[in-house]
Amino acid sequence: MQLSPVEIRIIGCLLEKQRTTPDGYPLSLNALRAACNQSTNRDPVVDYDEATIREALGELGRRHWIRSASGHGGRALKYRHLLGDELPLPEPQLSLLAVLMLRGAQTPGELKQRVERLHPFPDLAAAMDGLEGLVERKLVARLPRRPGQKEERYEQLLGGDAEGEDAAAGNVEPDGPSAVEPPRVAPPVAGSGELQALQRTIAELGERLEAVERRLDAREGS
Repeated sequence: MQLSPVEIRIIGCLLEKQRTTPDGYPLSLNALRAACNQSTNRDPVVDYDEATIREALGELGRRHWIRSASGHGGRALKYRHLLGDELPLPEPQLSLLAVLMLRGAQTPGELKQRVERLHPFPDLAAAMDGLEGLVERKLVARLPRRPGQKEERYEQLLGGDAEGEDAAAGNVEPDGPSAVEPPRVAPPVAGSGELQALQRTIAELGERLEAVERRLDAREGS
């Protein structure tokens, strides 16, 4: 069940828009691309072109994760997700999964705040219950705490990865010039006067260090 970063973003967007803008759901190709590339409530922010979206939609269709239908008057195709059919989950858990798809690994506190638009949880304990249900289904994993953080983080396990998202967003060019280490510039050579001053400073620091060590040795000896 390893979806690509683009497929993860598409499913997350369809889940989100189904809940936040139901009148505009299902989504046309243009609306779906705009949802994938929007700069708010997304991490990372990406810039997928139409061809990338179409290719991912084709793969999701083969997996039976989405379904297309003609829009009003049959003028344009629109797309809806079938995640509820493939992974029958309660509404609270589907909403949590959508936010994890759209914004990467997060703490329960962050998720509780960000999922409000999709499904409001009465308290943090209720959000934690939803997360633990996803962990039991092996759809979400618990990550170690980051330095300075009190809460553990959770991430979705349907697929995608940060490196792949960065590349898709245009932030990384694995085979391009940005992957080549920039030339190293040698530091400027100091003049004879500057070099002598630097040597004197180093010598003085060495003498001070030796004096400190002698005082410490004398205290330990006493």
